[in-house]
Amino acid sequence: MRQVRFAFLFGVLLSSALLSAQVLDQGNFLIGSTIGLSVAESNVKLQASSQNEEGDGPSSSQFNLAPNVGYFVVDQFALGIGMDYTFSAIKEPSEDRNEDSNLLFGPFLRYYVPVGEDMAVFLQTDFGFGNATDDQMISGERQRISSNIFALGVGPGFTIFSNSAIGIEALFKYNFARSSFDTEISGVKTTTTTTSNQFDLSIGVQFYFGGVETVSGRTTPARPGF
Repeated sequence: MRQVRFAFLFGVLLSSALLSAQVLDQGNFLIGSTIGLSVAESNVKLQASSQNEEGDGPSSSQFNLAPNVGYFVVDQFALGIGMDYTFSAIKEPSEDRNEDSNLLFGPFLRYYVPVGEDMAVFLQTDFGFGNATDDQMISGERQRISSNIFALGVGPGFTIFSNSAIGIEALFKYNFARSSFDTEISGVKTTTTTTSNQFDLSIGVQFYFGGVETVSGRTTPARPGF
């Protein structure tokens, strides 16, 4: 009986140890999303024909939703594309609370390093391109401004895999964003450029599944959960 229990325990541990290697194999896919909260500080530079000014920009609290889909081009390395939606509540230095939203699309890269039996740490880098919509006070009037935005994020994460190849993860990331828009007031053209630096902690779920495999001459989906 003791030998049976030992063999059963050994089998469970072995299957757990192989799990992270299986889900991170070349040819597999991942699909999921992260949800995060963050705070950010920004710096604003104003360039006009008659003046150049630079000072503190708004501080903000943000809610972030980032769905993604990726493909393991080699073992442990995934390349994919994601969408990043951010809703912000902004407090200007001398004004009331404003709200804005960003919608970005762009590629991401992840490199995993398995640790333990069913866990892995990873490093993620992502890029985003899109538009930001802001409420701003210009010459005493509130205006709706649309601007182009570029964002870059990088940071480490940690994930735990279940036996059904579902990963529960936490991601701590530094994000840099740059946006700009042009306005013309009383014949004076003004370019406003805003850069922001923020750190956020996101919690997410990823589903890992195999690609396609050939069985008796037919191409069929690989078995879910590997």
